[in-house]
Amino acid sequence: MIGAFGALVGFFLMIGLMAIGLHIAFVMFAIGALGAIFYLGTPALLAFGNQFWGATNNFVLVAIPLFVLLGEILVRAGFTDRMYRALGDWLSPLPGGLLHTNIGASAMFAAVSGSSVATAATIGTVALPAFRDRGYDDRLVLGTVAAGATLGILIPPSINMIIYGAMTNTSVGQLYAAGVVPGLVLTGLFMIVTVVLCLVRPALAGAKPPPAPLSEKIARLKDLLPPLVIFVLVMGSIYLGWATPTESAAVGVIASLALAASVGRVNLRMLHECFVSTVSVTAMIMLIAAAAFYLNFVLGVMGVPQALAAGIRSLGANQTVFLIILTVFYLILGCFLDALAMVIGTIPIVFPLALQMGIDPVWFGIYLVVMAELALITPPVGMNLYVVQGIRGRGLITDVIQGTLPYLVMMLLLVVLLVLWPGLALWLPHQFYK
Repeated sequence: MIGAFGALVGFFLMIGLMAIGLHIAFVMFAIGALGAIFYLGTPALLAFGNQFWGATNNFVLVAIPLFVLLGEILVRAGFTDRMYRALGDWLSPLPGGLLHTNIGASAMFAAVSGSSVATAATIGTVALPAFRDRGYDDRLVLGTVAAGATLGILIPPSINMIIYGAMTNTSVGQLYAAGVVPGLVLTGLFMIVTVVLCLVRPALAGAKPPPAPLSEKIARLKDLLPPLVIFVLVMGSIYLGWATPTESAAVGVIASLALAASVGRVNLRMLHECFVSTVSVTAMIMLIAAAAFYLNFVLGVMGVPQALAAGIRSLGANQTVFLIILTVFYLILGCFLDALAMVIGTIPIVFPLALQMGIDPVWFGIYLVVMAELALITPPVGMNLYVVQGIRGRGLITDVIQGTLPYLVMMLLLVVLLVLWPGLALWLPHQFYK
């Protein structure tokens, strides 16, 4: 069994290589290969082929390109623009006005996209022009878009949950069910803090536009139907036991194509753009997943998780202390690593520890996703910060960072709520699967 010193050297070497900009897939494979060479020998190194095939041949992971394609179709068919306007009719009367539309639109698009970065890019492109010359505080506008987009990996379907489920052999259906209530709670927390900020400082929200006539608001409600229909089809087929997550993703793609065709937006150019973007994103994710599976295999054979678990048990730490330490660890790690890299790179180590501590694997998956959300808006490498700033195209990224701070606090509050009331995540999966 490998010593604690060797495990620490390997881990910090991996973090250091990622921090200097090397691709996460290369880094994880390199660390796994070095561990295999020095501790296990050539046969373990050559096992990469089998591990690579096993990772890419995983039926659960087939859902990733399907969900990416689903989001691409909805964006290019123009459904997102109309959804944003319809939500604005009903949410803008709240203190904070259109700021709530950013959060609500992010939550709704998250329910069909599965990606926070895609949500940030999509909602940011639609939302930021709507705030020009309306007197809103720039930092808060940017903060609601960047933070609201993090809901993309918490509200199902979520690509991060698919990868977690595949790497830990946890039911993706249960993970999806577990993400619904925390996702809604976090959406509510984001809106509450926006209301409080705008009540304390009304100038943050600018002047409210005159409300649209009720007849127009009711007529535009139909623009909310496409994403709702997709969500009901995808999640309903999973929860009712009619389809696996992968099959439900295929159902969602077919439904999105039908909806796009109904408004005359399907053509060869549009499909080509959707497919090219889907292949690009999927290739990146699957390469990372394959390298992570190999690293997981090597660490397991070397006995690293068992050694760390024994060390934690010797300290007498309970679940609460373990989770506090892990939260601080992820907050620091999120400052230096991309969210997906952070989660995939640490699952082989932290997941066995969580099991040793008696933590439910479904609950732990939701906890990891929330920590990944924090990493998406944690400077200096928070991906959503750069996406929103790139769409903005002017000013300093510090405006985006300052705007996300109140929402980062709300995410930490959600972590506390999850620890105090695990049923927040586990109640719904228990209703459907127990």
